[in-house]
Amino acid sequence: MRALLTIVWLLCCGYSTVPLFWFAAHPFAGYWRRQRRSPYYALLPIWACFIAATVLVTWRWRLPRLYSSPWMWFAAAPFLLAGFWLYRAAHQGFSGSQLAGRPELERAPHQQRLATAGVRSRLRHPVYLGHLLEMVGWALGSGLAVVWLLIAWAVAAGAVMIRMEERELEARFGEEYRGYRRRVPAFFPALRGPSPQPGSRPAPASASRITATAGSSERRPPTA
Repeated sequence: MRALLTIVWLLCCGYSTVPLFWFAAHPFAGYWRRQRRSPYYALLPIWACFIAATVLVTWRWRLPRLYSSPWMWFAAAPFLLAGFWLYRAAHQGFSGSQLAGRPELERAPHQQRLATAGVRSRLRHPVYLGHLLEMVGWALGSGLAVVWLLIAWAVAAGAVMIRMEERELEARFGEEYRGYRRRVPAFFPALRGPSPQPGSRPAPASASRITATAGSSERRPPTA
């Protein structure tokens, strides 16, 4: 059990430093893009230092528990499973380079697009919600007091991070992102997909067939 508690504590030390990694990367995106080498040669060691510092700060409190009950793992299971499901769903239609933030940070050209399909049609930040669910699951199952403190820190820092990230997305995508933000909640999933924008109507099936027929008889330049 001691080994399991240590693993849980170390995992949550990593989760809780995600906002610190973001603060080191995205506010300085212009600087990182000017570098010839990939910024991750510097950012990953910086993140490792954040994790190491968190480990050192919380070391003496790594084992005290608020309770000790194996039954609490049954309460933790839905949170852990939901977090894993969100990670899997968030990766569909969203490349690994996008998840890592490479289009914003690297000098090499990357595809810049706003992902709004799949799980992102129900909530805007599935990965961050997945992080939170995982941490809550580990806290419930282990009973470690330090994990609840790390959750409190992650929520506070994450709120600042998300506000800054949304300003960044609005600056990059403009009205497209503002409309998306109005239609789709940040964390509490919408039971329905995003509603159509005001004034827009779905094209009738007959109109779609007419458009497709007309398009097949014309030569049009390729679009991006």
